[in-house]
Amino acid sequence: MENYERLSLETNLFFARIMKEHSLFLEAGFPGKNVDYIRRAERFKTGFEGILSQAAGLGNGMVGEKVLRSGELFTQYTLDAEMQTAYLTGIGINSGITRQEMQLSSCCGRISCGFTRQVERLNERALRLLDGLISFKEEILREVRACNLYTANYPLLIDHILREAKLYRCILRKLQGYEEDGCCDIWSTEIFWNRIMMEHALFIRGLLDPTEEELIRTADGFAQNYRELLAEAKKADCRAIELTARTLQETVKYRDFKEAGTKGISECQISSLILPLLADHVLREANHYLRLLEKKV
Repeated sequence: MENYERLSLETNLFFARIMKEHSLFLEAGFPGKNVDYIRRAERFKTGFEGILSQAAGLGNGMVGEKVLRSGELFTQYTLDAEMQTAYLTGIGINSGITRQEMQLSSCCGRISCGFTRQVERLNERALRLLDGLISFKEEILREVRACNLYTANYPLLIDHILREAKLYRCILRKLQGYEEDGCCDIWSTEIFWNRIMMEHALFIRGLLDPTEEELIRTADGFAQNYRELLAEAKKADCRAIELTARTLQETVKYRDFKEAGTKGISECQISSLILPLLADHVLREANHYLRLLEKKV
């Protein structure tokens, strides 16, 4: 296995930010009557900010250069997107963590036994918080499907962010030496992220204003392309480098579309229901997937 400490910190730096933003999106989507759900989502947001802050504190000199340059931890839009989203929703966001991450340097630090124990404790802390967040998301999805709870978030989006939380937990459990199935291997990862990319396109399509016809058509096209890639990836005989290369090419184009969308939303040039931080969020996930694909090609 690659370096335990580095992989642990890179995993937490990426996924803890994703989880805290999931919690924010859930919080922003509840009507005022659901005070308990709003407060619980806020607690998870704050909890994962703590995980992210600790990972950033430990990560200086310990994170790979490719990860730092990938745009998966933050982008040029992240700080502004956080400030805009905090203003629009009234939900507090600790942007100091983002500034802290922007100061991270790549691998050059020395690892001591004490440092390894700190990373182990961080992983265990994240796992405990993840178990609670996964249960919370499952409860929300169950109540929404039973028509007992309203949220502005699609049921598919709740299921989508639930699967991402479970992937994060799977990766951490594998790093900690717990028994896990093959959910973290590269091929399962490719199938997983093709589905995530497809669903992003569906969400973007559904959250754009109806007047944004060209962008809707483009998003629909990406959804179809990833649907086809996903179908091919599920075939038993399709584990060929050519398919991964095609997926990489498609994801580069998709990343560029998301980046243009993030810029357009942050500059108020695109009419939509998409929060600026949600646009930046899906851009970072595309950047993360690109790095994973580039490792395989």
